[in-house]
Amino acid sequence: MDYFAHETAVIDEGCQIGEGTKIWHFSHIMKDCIIGHNCNIGQNVVVSPDVILGNNVKVQNNVSIYTGVICEDDVFLGPSMVFTNVTNPRSAVIRRDQYEKTVVKKGASIGANATIVCGNDIGEFAFIGAGAVITKEVKPYALVVGNPGKQVGWMSEYGHRLEFDESGIATCLESKERYILKEGFVEKSK
Repeated sequence: MDYFAHETAVIDEGCQIGEGTKIWHFSHIMKDCIIGHNCNIGQNVVVSPDVILGNNVKVQNNVSIYTGVICEDDVFLGPSMVFTNVTNPRSAVIRRDQYEKTVVKKGASIGANATIVCGNDIGEFAFIGAGAVITKEVKPYALVVGNPGKQVGWMSEYGHRLEFDESGIATCLESKERYILKEGFVEKSK
């Protein structure tokens, strides 16, 4: 076993868990999940069947990741955030064959207590504020807050808000990387 699992964690048969991953207290990793290398799965996390987590994914305490979710490398999932997987759930109606897919792209961060309504992908390096409710697709590098979630700005790969000048250029304060705003999308300058 090349990963760590706390003695109270439950890991079902058929899971693939990468080297260096840590799974903490009372978490349940359900069958047929794929969890990459160097992930951290916090306390009381549920990872439902067939979920895919890339490398270096950080999942904070009390997060629910339901079937249909794919998180690419370097994704951050804040405390008590949740994904859904059915748009019209009813207790008396079985809809397991209607689970919708949600992809969280590389480097995206989702804040504490946010809700991601299924079928709405989160773009690369997007930043979802605490408590936001995501009801539509999120662009790469977008900063989204509120209920329903609204884009209020742009973020760098280092997690700093970008301020664009009149020519559509912004520089990250920490990394000094440059970004270009063009036709409603942000690209990192080469």
